[in-house]
Amino acid sequence: MFVGPVFHRELTTLPRRAKLYASRAAYVGGLAALWITAWQVLAGSQTVRNVGGFSMFGATVFQVLAPLYLTAAAFFAAFSTAAAVAHEKERRTFDLLLLTNLSNRELVLGKLGASLLGVFDFALAAVPLFTIAALCGGFDFRQIGALVAVTLCGAVAAGSLGSTVALWRERSFQTLATTTLTLVAWTGFWEAVAQGTFCPAIAGNHPEALAAAASPWHAALSCTRPFDDFRLALGRASVPAWQASLVISALLTLALNAIAVWRVRVWNPSRELVARGAESATAAAAEAPHAWTLNQLRNDWRSPTADAEKSGSEKGEPAVAARGLRRTRNVWDNPVLWRETMTWAYGRKVLFVRLFYAAIFAAAAWGIDAAGEASRGAKFDHVAPAAVVAVLGVLLVNIQAVTSITSERDAKALDLLLVTDITPKEFVFGKLAGVLFNTKEMIALPLLLCGLLWQLNIATGEAATYLALGWLTLAGFAAVVGVHVGMQYGNSRQAAAVSFATIFFLVVGIAVSMRIMTAFSGSFQAQLQPFLATIGGGGIGLYAALGRRNPSAAITLGAFLLPLATFYALTSFLLGAALASLLAVLGAYGFTIAALLVPAVFEFDVATGRTSTGDDRE
Repeated sequence: MFVGPVFHRELTTLPRRAKLYASRAAYVGGLAALWITAWQVLAGSQTVRNVGGFSMFGATVFQVLAPLYLTAAAFFAAFSTAAAVAHEKERRTFDLLLLTNLSNRELVLGKLGASLLGVFDFALAAVPLFTIAALCGGFDFRQIGALVAVTLCGAVAAGSLGSTVALWRERSFQTLATTTLTLVAWTGFWEAVAQGTFCPAIAGNHPEALAAAASPWHAALSCTRPFDDFRLALGRASVPAWQASLVISALLTLALNAIAVWRVRVWNPSRELVARGAESATAAAAEAPHAWTLNQLRNDWRSPTADAEKSGSEKGEPAVAARGLRRTRNVWDNPVLWRETMTWAYGRKVLFVRLFYAAIFAAAAWGIDAAGEASRGAKFDHVAPAAVVAVLGVLLVNIQAVTSITSERDAKALDLLLVTDITPKEFVFGKLAGVLFNTKEMIALPLLLCGLLWQLNIATGEAATYLALGWLTLAGFAAVVGVHVGMQYGNSRQAAAVSFATIFFLVVGIAVSMRIMTAFSGSFQAQLQPFLATIGGGGIGLYAALGRRNPSAAITLGAFLLPLATFYALTSFLLGAALASLLAVLGAYGFTIAALLVPAVFEFDVATGRTSTGDDRE
């Protein structure tokens, strides 16, 4: 086959997994629940008596679900391909594939195709739901076809990005963080173009048409409107922007995979491993001439030079260097925390991730400042860039947390830690402190945006303070969720996917629910039933992710409390009740953090496999 045996194996084994059907049913069921919720809100707030009412409902639901459909497919395609390759590289099994007779094309395209099978399955499973919704009116089957085509092509392009970055980078955190930042930066850049930030028109094309052609997000939005609203002028002819988006996505896919096929055996085996092996060989060669006898070792140990070497004085350093020995560093009482904070545990290229995030922060700050100068009276209309930076920071903190556990597990280092005398508290709190230290830029920069909102009078000083405290709580929650999920799931790919999906859908799901409630506004009594159904569905999903493997009454309560508290906090903040929003966040998320930390510490032995029962807990 053109894609090789890696893809063929995944194609034959994927239908045998029961979780494929369960997750697909949950995905389609979630979209259907949003659709039914929207209908209940509409029917409860007003009487639908004619075709126009049905058409308005269908068009609104399509406009809400289409961006969610594209976002979920693109992000999880990128995350799936990046995690699949990163998982292989962390376990050192990818190097074994390089020793086979697989060609570069079969290796790259095989891993890409195998990782995208599940994403394609989910995307195509939702098509019948859109088809049924089209019977209400407001949009037609051509728009559904255009949306599906844009989504599939965008997913392939995003998956190619994740695969290429994973083949290039050495560590899981570098891969997942770089992929996420690139997707957000690409979408944010074309959002700025669509707003006319750089130029009102280019080559006679409206900025929104250009954005729809280059960005799958804007292409999906264009599919929810008549095709003639977004057309791209090409000389004397013009084409719908969504068709141009298919071509651009195909070109990006071709370019990314061509680079990956060309460089896969140059980037791999990991350059870090090659450098480490060369360094070890050099040190061994330097130590080889010194075949010391026992008496010589005793004399050296008693000599002043040896004493200087032991004490670390400058007098002994030349002798140490002359013998080809490297000085040791003092390790703290908590070696886990020392490794996380004092070494390059996640590679030196993590600096690139920090600089990338800082660049997105700078662009967001510039956008907030420009919007504030244009309209000082709009309190909350210009905080979208700050929200994007904050959500992105939460995702990066969560990715760092879960990969801090999965990397140890894949490298078999966790098994070595379990036979030492490291206590559960040292391990768990050492990892959490290390996560917060390594992501300090992702935590500090959103705090600066809170100050900028206050400086521009977009938010009061009180609201900005409450917003900063709420953000710190969310960052801590993201870190705890990552560590908790990383310990509960033995499969690293599954752990990373569950952790990322928990944060992603907690934010996006609540935002979509708010969009539905505001689109079909009416009486509170009419919205109460569908609102409770949406919150209950979100609670079930959180419980399945966080508490199913380790049932706990506290985790169950926290899972059902978080969606309600998040919805209340967002609406209260938008209405100006900043203190009520902060109290809701501190109460719900603080309680859930404690609920997740207790089993992580006191059931550490069971979760990590030290013991098979909970009888030996500390």
